[in-house]
Parts: sequence; structure tokens; C-alpha cells
Amino acid sequence: MEKYDVMVIGGGSAGLTVASGAASLGARVALIEQSGRLGGDCLHFGCVPSKAFIQAAKEVSIARKAASFGFDVSGAVDMSAVKKRVEEAVASIQQHDDPERFTELGVDIYFGRAEFVTPNALLIEGEDYVYGKSIVIATGSSPLIPDIPGLEDVSYHTNESVLDLEQLPEKAIFIGGGPISLEIAQAFSRLGSDVTVVEKASSILSKEDRDIQEVAIEVLQEDVRIVTDADIQKVTKDGNGLSLHCTVDGKDLHINGDMLFVGTGRKPNSEALNVDKAGVETDQKGFIPAGDDLRTNVSHIFSIGDANGRYFFTHAAGMEGKQVVQNAVFGLKGKVNYDQLPWVTYTSPEIFHAGMTEEEAKESGIKYKVYQTTLDEVDRFVADHQTRGLVKILTDWKGKILGAHAVGEGAGDWMQPVLYAMAKNNGIGSLSNMTYPYPNHAAAVQQTADLFWREKLFDGPVPAVTKKLIEYKR
Repeated sequence: MEKYDVMVIGGGSAGLTVASGAASLGARVALIEQSGRLGGDCLHFGCVPSKAFIQAAKEVSIARKAASFGFDVSGAVDMSAVKKRVEEAVASIQQHDDPERFTELGVDIYFGRAEFVTPNALLIEGEDYVYGKSIVIATGSSPLIPDIPGLEDVSYHTNESVLDLEQLPEKAIFIGGGPISLEIAQAFSRLGSDVTVVEKASSILSKEDRDIQEVAIEVLQEDVRIVTDADIQKVTKDGNGLSLHCTVDGKDLHINGDMLFVGTGRKPNSEALNVDKAGVETDQKGFIPAGDDLRTNVSHIFSIGDANGRYFFTHAAGMEGKQVVQNAVFGLKGKVNYDQLPWVTYTSPEIFHAGMTEEEAKESGIKYKVYQTTLDEVDRFVADHQTRGLVKILTDWKGKILGAHAVGEGAGDWMQPVLYAMAKNNGIGSLSNMTYPYPNHAAAVQQTADLFWREKLFDGPVPAVTKKLIEYKR
């Protein structure tokens, strides 16, 4: 039986971070991946292909608007060209996840299904027994398919298949109003589909700050029809298409389409691991909970990335992976801090989220202040004719940043200075003291931070003191 210092189950973002980090520190590492290729959901079905798809749709949308400059724009979208763009992006980034790269780092790679036989031993494809001093579960997640009558009788798509469509649907129905659905739904709309998003909750983007949510929904509704409070009854075939039957506010609603997308959450990919043979506990949904040190209830077994069901973001998986390298290799008990974990919903405009929302601040009972700027006050956005949006920063009474939120074109990029300030525990005033090239989108951050100093300088005792000082010096 081969013996390793660290065994990693899962070759996605989280697993690759641990495998490369541990091997680079000199640990003997085994990486086990069931699918036969490295990269995980992010590279093959998630972040990378969806963003390439969104960018293609954005360019189509911009081209159609060129008619306002005197161009004649006509024709239908060639989905094979869109698909080619997506495949090229994936192929380019795939090189970073080439198995040979990890082999050269000293990682032993096993392609096949792993299952626990003891707390320290795995059986791979029913043939190879391997032993690990520490074991990291990073098996990711996959689309959760709800139990909707008739769904099994129609053709439907998830994020794992929708980007392979050869023809643009005329009418697309998206079940679920989460970020994955909204990003892809808006992209299909911009490519030319008539899109309806159906959500069972009373609103979409419910985790966002209320002010940000309202602006985002208003803009999204220009591209897609959004139906909330929908109680889905069944799905039926309708000629060459299908019909989604719902009850909304006590009334029946039938939505017809020729493409159905299901985006109703995620389920863990750890079912086949037989973690019970290692004594590892799972929650009701099958995820493997872990503490802030990423350990499961069995101290030498770690659970990271989607597998622990905490945050379904590649950057969260990477953050957890880096911490696990230290804890697994050196036996440390370092903890990850999720307080400042940001996320971005890549709709157009983008939605940026970091830290506490105003609703959360109210609920916690802490004293807080709000500084916000609308993008129609920022020269660069005015020049770009992209004035729909908002920046909102919450602080405590001393100016420490509690939360930062924005909706606006490119918000995921130009809000980064706020993250740096939060990471360094710098107050909002530090964002005002920076020099920003003019005209710059990040000036939205500066102008929001300027409000803090304006309040300090002009609304407090300072003006009275300076007035007396000036009078004294006359």
C-alpha cells in the first residue's frame, strides 16, 4: 500500500491548491480525481465557460446598439461561433491544470473513484489501496435537480450542458433566480432569446443589500422577465417545446418555451466516498461540515470547497485550500476568516458584495453609518453612458469598514481597493486619501469615501475651530 503525508480527493480548484502547495513544501502527496481530467466544475462548467459565454453575449448586445451610430445591424447569432469562443477559453486555461504540471511537482495522480475503507485508507477504483496521514475531501458539487412532476419527461439543461446548445432557443425558461441562473439568463437574452426567470421565493438576489438589490433587479428586468413567488406544479411537453405550470398569487400561470434551464442549488459530490467508514459526519443535505480550521469531526480529515457546503465560490475554495496546506502538512490549527469574503454576480451591471449588508447591521444591533454614491455622480460613468448603479459602504462610528456593496459595470474590478482596505483594517478614510487617475471608474469608491471626510470636516466642530484660527491670524 502506497503511503502519503497528504491525500487529496478531488482535482478542482480547492484540491489543486492543496496538492500543489503541500507538494511544494516537501510532503508526499496523492491527488485522486474521478472524472479523468483536472480543473473541476469551475474550469469545465462554471466560472470560465460561463464568463466567456457572457462576454460573447455582451459583444452581440453592443453590436446591436451600433445601429444608433448609423450601422445596419441584422442577422441571427451563430451559436457554433459562441461555443467555439467558450471552448477556446477553457482550453487555454486548461494548460495550467495539466496533470503533467502536478506530476513534475511530485504529486502522484490517480484517476478513478475513491472510497474510504478506514479513517486513513482509501480504495481507488476497487483496485488500489492508499494510505494518508491527512486526507482532504475536495470533491465539489453538482446541480441539484428538484422533484418537479414531468421534469424527467422533457429535455432540460443545467450549467453543465446549456453552453453546448447548437441553436439559440427562441423562448428560454430558467427555474431558479440565483446568480448562476441570472448570469446565463441575461446572456441568452442578449443573444436574442425571449427569457423568463421563475423563482419560488418572494424576490431574487435576496442575499444582497436591499438598495443594491433594487437597482440590480430594475436593470435586469430590462433583459429578462422575472416571476417570483412561483409555486411550480409541473412541466409538460408542448409540441416541440414545453410548458411550465405554476401558481402565482393563487392564479395559474403557464409559461411556454423551447429551452428549460434548472438552476435550483447544488448537491455534494461526496456520496460515493462512503465517509461513514471513516466516521465522518454529514449534514442533512449530504455536505461534510468543517470548522474554521477546515477539519471535519475526524481531526485528520479536512473538508474544503463546495464539499463542506459553506460557500460555493472558487476563490473561497482557494482560500480554504491555502489554510489546509498549513494545517494538514504541519498539524497547525489555523482558521479561515469568512468575514470579508467577497463575491460578484457577473450580470450586467455586475453586483459586488463584501461584508455586512445594512439589513444585517440593523439585525445585529450595532451602530453603523452609511456612505453611498450613485454612478450618475461619477464623471467616467457619465462619459460611458453607464450611469445605472450605486456604491454603498457601511462603517462603524470610527470609520472601520463593515461592508461594501456596489452594482455597476465592472464593479467586480473597480471595488477591489475597498477589499484591500478591509484586509489591512484601514478605515474608509484611507480610500479617500488615495490618488485616482481621472477619469476612472474607481472614482466611485473615492467619492463615496470623500463623504466620510466631508462629514468629519464640515459637519463637526472643525469648521468653528478653523474659523476662529483664521480670524486670529488676520
